[in-house]
Amino acid sequence: MCICNFCRIFARFLCGYYLSSMKIALIGYGKMGHMIEQIALLRGHNIVCVIDKDDQYKFNSDEFKSADVAIEFSTPLTAEQNIRNAWAAGVPVVCGTTGWDAQALIVESRKSGQSPKVERAGNKTMVVDENGKVMLIWSSNFSVGVNIFFDLNKWLAEVIRHYPQYKPHIYEEHHIHKLDKPSGTAKTLRNDILSVAAPLNGDASLNDVPIESVREGEIPGNHSVIWDSPEDTIVITHMAKGREGFALGAVLAAEKLTALERIDE
Repeated sequence: MCICNFCRIFARFLCGYYLSSMKIALIGYGKMGHMIEQIALLRGHNIVCVIDKDDQYKFNSDEFKSADVAIEFSTPLTAEQNIRNAWAAGVPVVCGTTGWDAQALIVESRKSGQSPKVERAGNKTMVVDENGKVMLIWSSNFSVGVNIFFDLNKWLAEVIRHYPQYKPHIYEEHHIHKLDKPSGTAKTLRNDILSVAAPLNGDASLNDVPIESVREGEIPGNHSVIWDSPEDTIVITHMAKGREGFALGAVLAAEKLTALERIDE
């Protein structure tokens, strides 16, 4: 099982290959959970179980175990255990929670005798168990627009790295309820810039990209990558208008995960 299969699945998805509805469990039922529920229902899927912070007992329920996939948007402190609980029930997870250490989850799984395989592509991480079943898709941001922005950021870094007068920094702002800072999206933008050329622009002292984070009001999420020079400034910006883009991307990822399993059966 390889993450490059996403290209194959997506092509078949666009051609109408994906016909069956999914049984989805929601882990986390805040504003994102409600938005995911609305979009999933509009796309013809069924919500079979909803687990919030006071509903941990539902991981052992028949309803949860019947799910084709769980979509997890909770908090940095609870995401890892939520995923473990879902795995214990045999349910794969699409996780959009940021600010937690996915690598620690893999290490602990291997210590317990499991042999998960980890595949990474861009800002997405996929974990496949020893039987070839996809058990986790995690992304710092599932939004289609943000993923276009990631590509634009890497392209610009590749072009501008040949001009040493430009130095980058990142500005991100979110609503006051977002717990992690900087955002996972900002970290991905930074890592992508550094992957193009580090040290940046031949300057050995510049081995990181500063990130400024603001938490204010109910801002859905704005990110800017700023390349500054003594002569001028180049800025690229993504501004979310709401949570719909993030929720749709998570449901699309769940559809691809489920289609991947059905094609391989």
